[in-house]
Amino acid sequence: RTTNNPVQLKDEGNKHFQAGDIDLAIECYTKAIKVCKDKKVLAVIHRNRSACYLKKENYANAASDASKAIDVDAADIKALYRRCQALEKLGKLDMAFKDVQRCATLEPKNKTFLETLRRLGAEIQAKLKTTFSTDSRVQNMFDILLDEEMEKDKREKAANNLIVLSREDAGAERIFQNNGVALLLNMIETGKPEMILAAVRTLSGMCTGHKARVSKENKSRKVIMAVDNEEIALATCNLFQCINDSLTGGDTREYGKEEALVMDAAKDLKTILLSLLEMLTSKKVSGHGRDQALNLLSKNVPRRDKKEKNHSRTLFTIDHGLKKILKVCGQVTELPDQLPLTENTQLIASVLLNKLYDDLTCDPERTNFKDICNEYIKSKIDPNDMDKTIHAINTISGLLQGPFDVGNALVGQQGIMEMMVALCGSEREVDQMIAVEALIHASSKMSRASFIITNGVSLLKDIYKKTKNERIKIRSLVGLCKLGSAGGDDYSLRQFAEGSTEKLAKQCRKWLCNPQIDTKTRKWAIEGLAYLTNDADVKDDFVEDEPALKAMFELAKSKDKTILYAVACTLVNCTNCYEKKDIIPELVQLAKFSKQHVPEQHPKDKKDFIEKRVKRLLKAGVTSALAVMVKADNAILTEQTKELLARVFLALSENPRDRGTIVAQGGGKALIPLALEGTDAGKVKASHALAKIAAISNPEIAFPGERVYEVVRPLVSLLHTDRDGMQNFEALKGLTNLAGYSEKLRVKILKEKALPEIENHMFEEHDQIRRAATECMCNLVTCKEVQDRYLEDGNDKLKLLVLLCGEDDDELQIAAAGALAMITAAQKKLCSKMTQVTTQWLEILQRLCLHTNPNVQHRGLVIVYNMLDSDDSELAKKLIESEMLEILSVIGKAADNPKRQEPIDTARTCLVKAMDLGLIKPFTSPS
Repeated sequence: RTTNNPVQLKDEGNKHFQAGDIDLAIECYTKAIKVCKDKKVLAVIHRNRSACYLKKENYANAASDASKAIDVDAADIKALYRRCQALEKLGKLDMAFKDVQRCATLEPKNKTFLETLRRLGAEIQAKLKTTFSTDSRVQNMFDILLDEEMEKDKREKAANNLIVLSREDAGAERIFQNNGVALLLNMIETGKPEMILAAVRTLSGMCTGHKARVSKENKSRKVIMAVDNEEIALATCNLFQCINDSLTGGDTREYGKEEALVMDAAKDLKTILLSLLEMLTSKKVSGHGRDQALNLLSKNVPRRDKKEKNHSRTLFTIDHGLKKILKVCGQVTELPDQLPLTENTQLIASVLLNKLYDDLTCDPERTNFKDICNEYIKSKIDPNDMDKTIHAINTISGLLQGPFDVGNALVGQQGIMEMMVALCGSEREVDQMIAVEALIHASSKMSRASFIITNGVSLLKDIYKKTKNERIKIRSLVGLCKLGSAGGDDYSLRQFAEGSTEKLAKQCRKWLCNPQIDTKTRKWAIEGLAYLTNDADVKDDFVEDEPALKAMFELAKSKDKTILYAVACTLVNCTNCYEKKDIIPELVQLAKFSKQHVPEQHPKDKKDFIEKRVKRLLKAGVTSALAVMVKADNAILTEQTKELLARVFLALSENPRDRGTIVAQGGGKALIPLALEGTDAGKVKASHALAKIAAISNPEIAFPGERVYEVVRPLVSLLHTDRDGMQNFEALKGLTNLAGYSEKLRVKILKEKALPEIENHMFEEHDQIRRAATECMCNLVTCKEVQDRYLEDGNDKLKLLVLLCGEDDDELQIAAAGALAMITAAQKKLCSKMTQVTTQWLEILQRLCLHTNPNVQHRGLVIVYNMLDSDDSELAKKLIESEMLEILSVIGKAADNPKRQEPIDTARTCLVKAMDLGLIKPFTSPS
């Protein structure tokens, strides 16, 4: 029944309100407001709906409804008091105070009004006091900070106070109102690192989630990124991230009414993107600043998830900044007048280019990207200006390390290859160096490198023989290595004459160990080894050369992170943990018959050789190098590199005896991030290595502190049926070990939904997996949640546990009977349920109690004791009337025997219990 009569609707709303059905009441009042023409009735309805909103804690609407009633009748006391309550909740104490003052004037004897009046008065006083003191504190801090004469420790203290204050909303507001931004900029302009750091961190605090403040602070950023100090660059990067999150809603906390003050967040975001892009090519910005600007673009411009439709930020960045990113890629640090860079800048720029190109959704967008690159390169190539030309070639190198297709298309264009060849023959070292590096990057994907192989090999050999310059010699050598390793680890596909690969590798190791050569060049020696170690002879020689291994690990730990991929590839090759194609014997016969190529395995790629290599690597300290590599920034540590590191870890942890070494060098902790993010294959490999370590080490040592809780999820992920048996088995072993450590870990394992998976594996045909799952369950049954599952009806869980006690496998019986003994002690109901789930229960129990292994026997006897103690007199009687009494008597009457003392004692306890229950008469001691 619907009505359009406002009075009827209002009355219906009142009924709902009285019944406590607030949502329906609001619905009726809202309908009534739409159709009501009478001002006075309308005021009453608004006042009533205001009461509903107060109940729903929707204070802004409550206040606005009450105001509409007050507009009609300024002395509407109910509406005034409702508005007062709403305003107080909204923090507008002074306005609320005025409303309740009106109420008290209209009804001077009303106690509620007088009490509220007194309370609000006191609150306003207190607030004024703190605001005043906060203001003076803020002022005071700035005075100390900007006073040149003040002692250093006082200034540091003031700086820290300011940072803390900026993180509270009220404090940030005070700093903002007290001309704080300008004062913070003064601090930045002093140019002193500690002042800049304090100011930047304070700005970060103030910007978190506050759009109105953010807009004003956009002006302040150019200065900061110019400082050549890594810590400051990081702090500033964090500031940008806060600002960006506040504007894009990446920071999803609720900030109330302030949201409305900034109309155009998109405009501010564009300002930020433009200022970041401007910074890329500004000479004032330091190398660290440039890295962080590139990192911010990498993190915030491409979509995090391809399902999102909107990739306008990527398109905006390509339109306004692609050429700027290309300029960074093409910088040649050896030339005068270049931008300040760190060792990592150009690789981070390549990664960003790759992410932007990946984020494009259709061919026209990709063509546009390629056209901009093409245009940029063409505008730089100038036969009369070598510096501009090598800038262009170096930019192509950057593209080849990023979106390879784009770079590859450019190399294939007319004139580019000829230009590289000409540069290789140039007098200037830097020209040769850039050209050789570009050749190397161009020959990445073997299938496309045929053009380079035909032209490149002779060219590079020529340079290698003629040049006196070590730096160029190394680079041309790497090019040769790369082209020479086209066959992968296939022994029969070697490009070079027998023995020459080892010679090249020896040369690389020599360079690697020579500290006189600059890091950038030694890095190329590792690049060379990354290719040459496809050859098993080279692997073996390399791991025997401990100084070379140690030199590589030291470089892997250095600030130059561009080396990570090459080190990871080398380690993957040395430990043979790359994807292997299975060779099927029938197909080999067929291939030989049809004169097809058959891949062959090198004798040194057999298992015992690999094990020796792993030992060597561990001895040289590979784990601590890996632990440092894992911590690198995501912009450089790509998902592919993470997968390679995970593969290496898995290969290293193959032998249980080596796992202690890995743990001692921090390998346990380092694996956790690899198991949580990366490619799917990488995460599985890392999780598997974690399982191997968790299975045999003390979790508190392997994964110190809270880390151990992060290990649970990767292990549980290996229990799924689509993982292989070895992974299932080792994950169960690891979880068993963790579950034995603490209640908190057991709860975490259950929370990750491991229980159904463990139960499935208890049904496994495979003996070892079934045993491991039962052992894991045995360590979990002390949890209430697990006991409840066994108490539920309608499943075979308890039956399975009883039947597993009857299997012919001591270890399985120990686990199953142990679980049953603990669970029947904790839940007496299960003793009688146990006898209902299978008719074989008594026979199985008797076999346990007669078992030759005292561990199995002891657990069986504990179950018997639990049944006698279960308050089920029928069950106790049934047990004692069976052969069980004879079994108990035989065991209990035996002479003491230290090897079997536990079962003997338990049997005697059972007999005493049976006497207490009056089921047997006390027996006289044997004469």
